[in-house]
Amino acid sequence: MQQVRIAIVDDEVTVCRRLSQALSKEGYEVEAFTVGRSFLDRMQVEPFDVVFCDLRLPDIGGMEVLARTKSIRSETEVIVITGYGSIESAIEAIKEGAHHYATKPLKLNEIRVLARGALDRISMRQENLRLREALKSSAGLTTIVGNSTAIKELFSMIQKIAEVDCNILLQGASGTGKALAARAIHQLSLRKDHPFVAFNCGGFTDELISSELFGYEKGAFTGAAATKIGLLESASGGTVFLDEVGEMPPTMQVKLLHVIQERLILRVGSVRPIDLDIRIIAATNRDLKHEVAQGNFREDLFYRLNVVTIPLPGLSERRDDIPLLAGHFIQKYCLAFQKKVTGIQPQALQILMGYTFPGNVRELENIIERAIALTDCNQIRPQDLPQDIQHLEFATMEGEGLLPLDEFEKRYIARVLETTGFNKGLTAQILNIPRTTLWRKLKEYKLG
Repeated sequence: MQQVRIAIVDDEVTVCRRLSQALSKEGYEVEAFTVGRSFLDRMQVEPFDVVFCDLRLPDIGGMEVLARTKSIRSETEVIVITGYGSIESAIEAIKEGAHHYATKPLKLNEIRVLARGALDRISMRQENLRLREALKSSAGLTTIVGNSTAIKELFSMIQKIAEVDCNILLQGASGTGKALAARAIHQLSLRKDHPFVAFNCGGFTDELISSELFGYEKGAFTGAAATKIGLLESASGGTVFLDEVGEMPPTMQVKLLHVIQERLILRVGSVRPIDLDIRIIAATNRDLKHEVAQGNFREDLFYRLNVVTIPLPGLSERRDDIPLLAGHFIQKYCLAFQKKVTGIQPQALQILMGYTFPGNVRELENIIERAIALTDCNQIRPQDLPQDIQHLEFATMEGEGLLPLDEFEKRYIARVLETTGFNKGLTAQILNIPRTTLWRKLKEYKLG
């Protein structure tokens, strides 16, 4: 750790000596100055962390020293030294940014306390800055909702690989959130201040994919009335997300491979190559290794895209996240539909917990969206869910037998509490009960 630097600026030599000795014994690196300009010259070269400065100096005033010190390094804390007759000036200095003031005659213990207080303030400010940066750096993950082991592993993988500027393949079934993961990687990467461009490779002809990705020159073909910048070129410096890349036609696979290898593109109808600086994140719900073996996907392109593979878990692998996701979507669609649905009834959530969700998170979102749109109650009920899954209520009940109401409530609260990582505030929110009620029930059921 770098040693703390403290400056003493006072025209009294004895004051400088006493303070320097006292603060040096505390382990600080201390320098003393009897004139303001000499201190400021030194401050320019090697700034100090804390400065004790007399308001009355022989060459320039202490207020000017304060202002110039802050202009050189705003993080430096200044403590003004004053006589009893200039307390008003000291208070004015506080208003101008001084940390505190000390009155003469100086008490060494007070000086030590003021120094520690100034350093604590610096440390707190640095910690707040670190936390803000940490929050900023994790902002990309805030769109991915979950607290399960599977989703925590996904978060960890995304954070590790985001700043490594390599191509990534996202592997997962439809509805698992591949687009969200791609955006999170971009937001956490060094390319975050540049464009994020997404393109779905499925269901388009070679010509349309080519014109969209590469662009074209004016007159390149009938209907090309003006030059068009392609998506790859428009993403310069940023990230290109190629969704469902396994459905890309073979001829386009060749062109994409050339782009990745050469880092150059040619607009349709042009002979002038354009330099390209992009990161490619590809996504697929297919087993690309199997597609390569079947001759449907180029092996060389597969290895270019598959520098790092990130598997996305299906909802059946992160079932504990269902209450959190349901609450997230309830808030989202209440805002969209201007409705006041505050939660989901235990029986309805139990049905969702027992469902397999072949459509993964996207299917859960659609179920909640439909329920919010149709319900006339302040909570989602079993009858608000799609009819083809309502029968799961009985299957779930039969699995455990018919439980007394208090036992069912106890087990349900315990499950939600565990799902939220024992976050009582969030548990109360999901259960749609006051925190005081939750605490009473936790005590009643001896759940901690």
